[in-house]
Amino acid sequence: MLDTLQVVKVGMADLNLIKGEGMITTLGLGSCVGISLYDPLTKVAGMAHIMLPDSTQIKNNDNKFKFADTATVILIDKMIELGASKSRITAKLAGGAQMFSFANDSDIMKVGERNVIASKEALKKAGIKIIAEDTGKDYGRTIQLFAEDGKLIVKTIGKGTIEL
Repeated sequence: MLDTLQVVKVGMADLNLIKGEGMITTLGLGSCVGISLYDPLTKVAGMAHIMLPDSTQIKNNDNKFKFADTATVILIDKMIELGASKSRITAKLAGGAQMFSFANDSDIMKVGERNVIASKEALKKAGIKIIAEDTGKDYGRTIQLFAEDGKLIVKTIGKGTIEL
């Protein structure tokens, strides 16, 4: 008999949570960053798939899940609603790749790098410790966060799978 694992998906510019058992996953992290948060005592796990670093720099910022600065705060609040304690939550980051090279290579084109920096700043501001990351480089990632133990699996085409 096969165990059926509850799988919760997180789309682009989205976030979701799970408690106790199961897995949260998001696909296709290129320059986007997957922010994975976990409380080991309550086994509350949350994930945000952010696309851009800063909601204050964009006019059309209605989707608060799209930005590192706003999605992080919302994700932490939703975890606390499910019983997590902010003091126990830890973070793991994946993504933030530079998927394309540009002739002028200006900072504005370095979306992946800017997303990683903004994610780290938002977590630091919230008092959440980052315990692992697989960020940067030039390839996409798919991630899976397990609520039972907080393990984050990072899969990359042609690069294999790692556990954070």
